[in-house]
Amino acid sequence: MLTVDSIIRRNALVYGDRPAAIMDERVLTYGQLDRGSNRLAYALRQHGIGLHDRVVCWGETDLDLVLLFIALAKLGAVFAPVNPRFKPGEAAAIVRLADPKMIIADVDRLEDGRALAAELGIPCLAMGAPGHPDDIATSSRSAPEAGIDEPEKSEHDPQVLFFTSGSTGQSKGVVLSHRTNFLRSFQGSFVDEPLRKVCMFPLFHMGSFTLALIGWQTAGEVTFVRAPTARALLDAVAARRANHLYCIPAVWSRILAERTEDWDLSSLRFVDTGTSATPPALIEALKQRFPDALVRIFYGSTETATVAALFDRDVLRKPGSVGRPAAGVELRIGDGGEIQVRSPLLADGYFRNLAATEAAFRNGWYHSGDRGALDEDGYLYVTGRLKDIIRSGGETVSPTDVEQALAGCPGVADVAVVGIPDATWGEIVCAAVVAAEGVPAPTIEAIRAHCAGKLASYKHPRRLEFIDAIPRTAATAQIQRPLIVEWIQSR
Repeated sequence: MLTVDSIIRRNALVYGDRPAAIMDERVLTYGQLDRGSNRLAYALRQHGIGLHDRVVCWGETDLDLVLLFIALAKLGAVFAPVNPRFKPGEAAAIVRLADPKMIIADVDRLEDGRALAAELGIPCLAMGAPGHPDDIATSSRSAPEAGIDEPEKSEHDPQVLFFTSGSTGQSKGVVLSHRTNFLRSFQGSFVDEPLRKVCMFPLFHMGSFTLALIGWQTAGEVTFVRAPTARALLDAVAARRANHLYCIPAVWSRILAERTEDWDLSSLRFVDTGTSATPPALIEALKQRFPDALVRIFYGSTETATVAALFDRDVLRKPGSVGRPAAGVELRIGDGGEIQVRSPLLADGYFRNLAATEAAFRNGWYHSGDRGALDEDGYLYVTGRLKDIIRSGGETVSPTDVEQALAGCPGVADVAVVGIPDATWGEIVCAAVVAAEGVPAPTIEAIRAHCAGKLASYKHPRRLEFIDAIPRTAATAQIQRPLIVEWIQSR
């Protein structure tokens, strides 16, 4: 069967002493990952966890979460991670949505986890608390490590429950099966040497486990960092002689702002990006800094996996594109310019949310909510979100277009563009700006003048608001436009 845990079991038999997961000074080989997850699975079974049971895992990035991920896969249970940055009220909404049989929380969240568990009438165990009576890792040390009697699980059984970032304020639980996660990661396994990855994503995020599974499919390794600072990522690449690094554009910008020549980065062969809009200037900078590496852009989501990829040979030739459809993916542009996707790698739907599932997955096609266009060569361009489109005076304006035009505007450190209701125009274009330090703040006249020659006049901002920081979703840094609109209207 195509199950996630079979990847680790296979590698433990053949490459038992090879590093699989690294964080700080801790290194887990494939053998240790296999045996440790066996012990943990046995301990969890003693606590009543079995086939299809959901277990909420609420903690900072740590290798104990990796062990839990594999242990629950072996039991046929469902791994449901929660953002450790969530406050108790935010976490409570997610936990109730998951309806778990158990909560496992790290020390900093144990008190809140226990309160939630008591409300739901389920147990709460500790993670990363050696010596604590409820620490799951401590209680598993005396458990057998040779293996467990696995349930009659199917590769079509749910394996993970990831929660959408909630850019609209309403999170949904995305269900992914063993088979889906196996096939999504298998696509990247055809390389001529094991992948040695450094992962910028935290371990509540699908991106971290997708990157790890791809690396494990090649019998390679993945190094996790506690926080995706430029220096932490560069240190990890140099220390592990990593050959693959994927970062969102904002993180790559921070990396390139460092004196990267102070680190030996010559091992990098794959320099990847995506998730949010990638400025062509950033791609040019990556090509210049890493001339011997392949620079690639990927576009996808939790619901779809990779939809399209722009490979190294095209990144300068097709600026602004996210590439052609990935292997096995059918792609079309539907009503209103919506990107729609059909493939065998789609999610199973949204957990206990039939209305949202039926709205997004229609007749075999996933309706992404992203707006895009295909050029004459079949290359995809993502132009924004359907719900983000601003309609002003009968014209449509993509916020992304305006934001890209304002990149480099004097006095602008960061910017988000939203539509604000207006009696005359229906909506007007508003620029929410984080002012740069040490220089005069821009005026609305300067903002509009900077757009001249770049955008049609109806796309120019008519209103300017200064904001301390642009609200973005966790890990993926996507702009939370509804929060900006709400903030502006509240004033």
